[in-house]
Amino acid sequence: MAKKKNITQLDIISMYMDYVLEYNEDPKSVYKFAKENNFEEQLFYNSFASFEAIKKSIFTVFFENTLALLHKSEEFETFDARNQLLSFYFTFFENLTANRSYVVYALSGQSNKLKTLSTLNGLRTHFKKFINTLNIEKLELKQERLEKFQDKAISESAWLQLIMTMQFWLNDTSSSFEKTDVFIEKSVNASFDVLNIAPVKSVIDFGKFLFKEKMMK
Repeated sequence: MAKKKNITQLDIISMYMDYVLEYNEDPKSVYKFAKENNFEEQLFYNSFASFEAIKKSIFTVFFENTLALLHKSEEFETFDARNQLLSFYFTFFENLTANRSYVVYALSGQSNKLKTLSTLNGLRTHFKKFINTLNIEKLELKQERLEKFQDKAISESAWLQLIMTMQFWLNDTSSSFEKTDVFIEKSVNASFDVLNIAPVKSVIDFGKFLFKEKMMK
């Protein structure tokens, strides 16, 4: 049988995801992986340096697919920062849910937490850039160094919020992950109310939700 010649990055990602979900481990070697999928080994290296590189790219693909879907909507461009971030969250977690088996494997199947975070490096970079594009209302500090520090603090806290939400989603056993939807809405609203120095009602509401979830376990 003639070997496949038109192999894309997405093809390799799909093959890799299928493999790890079937065997619950990485392929033994790139050579065997390419042979089993009937393509030349060099085609793998044209796209990726290793299986670890594929792992990192998968979450970047989830992010890129999310933004592509959002930007197809003219309505999204008219949203304020809060609603754009909410739209991102709901769409991103729809993507994760569609690939939940793989995400659980990638994030829950590793005992080394530092390695898991390394898997999300690409997502972290892209997500923080996305946060910086949002027209988030900030304090007028009138000093470049302080403004840069504020921007970094906002993007880092947003990243931590995304990690917390992913962890909540991984542990969510509710129907259609309804509790994750509640978590997203309350956490995003709370974070924006803090940034805008608004009444802390939504912050307290979010705290009550987390406390209730903890007490029920």
